[in-house]
Formats: sequence, structure tokens, C-alpha cells
Amino acid sequence: MRTWRVGTISMGASLVLLGLFLFLSRFLGYDLVNVMTAWWPILLIVLGIEILLYLAFSRQEKQVLKYDFLSIFFVGLLGTAGIVFAVLSTSGIMNRVEEVVAREERSFDLPDFSYQTDDSIKRVVLRTVGYPMTIEATDEKEVSMFGTYRAQTTKSKKLIKDADEYVHTNKKGDTLYINIKTMPNDLGPFHDYREIAATILIPNDVNLEVIGSGNLTLKPRTLANDWDIDSASSLEVVVAENSNLKIAAVGFSEVNGKDGLWKVTEEVTADEMDGVERNAVYQSGEGKYQINIANTDYVSLNTNN
Repeated sequence: MRTWRVGTISMGASLVLLGLFLFLSRFLGYDLVNVMTAWWPILLIVLGIEILLYLAFSRQEKQVLKYDFLSIFFVGLLGTAGIVFAVLSTSGIMNRVEEVVAREERSFDLPDFSYQTDDSIKRVVLRTVGYPMTIEATDEKEVSMFGTYRAQTTKSKKLIKDADEYVHTNKKGDTLYINIKTMPNDLGPFHDYREIAATILIPNDVNLEVIGSGNLTLKPRTLANDWDIDSASSLEVVVAENSNLKIAAVGFSEVNGKDGLWKVTEEVTADEMDGVERNAVYQSGEGKYQINIANTDYVSLNTNN
């Protein structure tokens, strides 16, 4: 009389097959998650074959059926792990975890943006969203933008493929509105770092209004109209010493520059909370064109030849 211990063959075959899958995955490039997801149904096949073998042999001779609970528990544990992998993979959670683990911080070039202007456009309104930007005046009759962006992503995945994904334009009357968009970000518990660093070229003969936060750098160069900057976190202005320019700042916390560049004055206001309003003015030449700065905490001024 033979004793048949159900579960022993299943455990042995499961270990052999799992080891074979893992061994081949190192040489054939199989993904471990895919291996665990695809492998666990084999456990049911092996266990079913073992039961069929028992039924076949039990007809030939008298056998005593016993269960190897330790082996069955081990097989069930492996099967449960495989089912968990399959459920996570189906729900997309496993793919997201794989992406988070595999990604790294990389830099990409922004798709170039350009908008051809004409004499009908007298004003440009630019809204930023906190990314560091450099704004320059240009002799060209177009608004253009270029730069780079940094993001935590997989090696082959670009987050921005077209200029429309990070900038939007809308012309109303004599005004061109330009809105900088935030970079796409995945919802959920896995947050990452994404930032744009760009240069925007503005025709020098149009009036420019900038509204937004973040760190801005202004390079007026051949400016031939007025610029208004409001609500930047910090602002650096780089001007030529021989420029015909006047810069006026109000509502700031601090201005910085070489000694004698800024003329700072204070005025008593009717607002009891503030009490004193500080104004800072820099002028080069006759000051024909103006840059007005408001509600910006830190303003820095640098001059070059």
C-alpha cells in the first residue's frame, strides 16, 4: 500500500520552473514583473496534473491519500504572490512603480515657439507660471521662445513634443496674449521635479506687460517701448550703460546693484499697515523708455558696456 502526499510534486515542480524562468530572464532580458505575472498560472497546471496522476495510479493499486500541508502552503504562497503581481499590473500600479524606479532626472530641449507679428500688434501681455525666464528685446518682428526643461522621466520619454503644450497665444485687437503653461504632471502619490528654463524674445517696439511669479531676467538691449513687470518673485535687469532707459521699482523688499545706480526714496502712505512706500529709480541717458516694476520682492540691476 502506497502513500501519496499531495503537494510534494507541485512544490518541487514549482521551484524548478520558477528557477528556470528566473535563470532565462537574466539572459533573454525578461522583465521580473512579467515573469511573475505570467508564471503563476503554471502552479495550477502542475497541481492539477498531480491530482490527475493520483487518480490514475489509485485505480491500479490501493493508495492512501495524504496532504503535505507545508508544500501546499508554499505553493499557495507563490501563487498568491503571482496573483498580486497580476492584479497590480492590470490596475496599472505596477507599471507606475516600474516607471518611478526606472526614471532619472534629464534635460530636454523645448520645441521652438515663434509667432510672427506685424504693425497691428502694439502690446504683448505675457503670463508666467513660476519657471525661471529670460526676456529679451529683439529687432525681429516675431515673438519667439526657446530653452530647455528638466524632468524626472525614463530615458526615452519626452514630456513636451510640441510648442502648443507649453505656450498658448491669443490675439485680441492690438494685443497679443501669451500664457506659459505648467508642465504635465501625473496625479497620484508619485510626485517629481519638472521645470522650464527659457528665453523669450519680444519685438523691441511693442509695449510689454509681464504678469506672474518666478525668477525673471530682463535684457532690454535695443528697447524702443515701455515694459511693465508685476508680481515676479525676483527680478534681475541687465542693461547697457549707454542705454536711453529709466527703471522704476515700487512695492519691493530689496533692491541691489552697484553703489549709486539706484535712487531710493520713501513716501508716507495713507495705509496704516504699510506706513511708508519705498521707490527706487535708475536712469540712463534721457530715460526715454521705461521699465516699471511693481510688487516684486527682490530687484537686482547689472550694467554692462
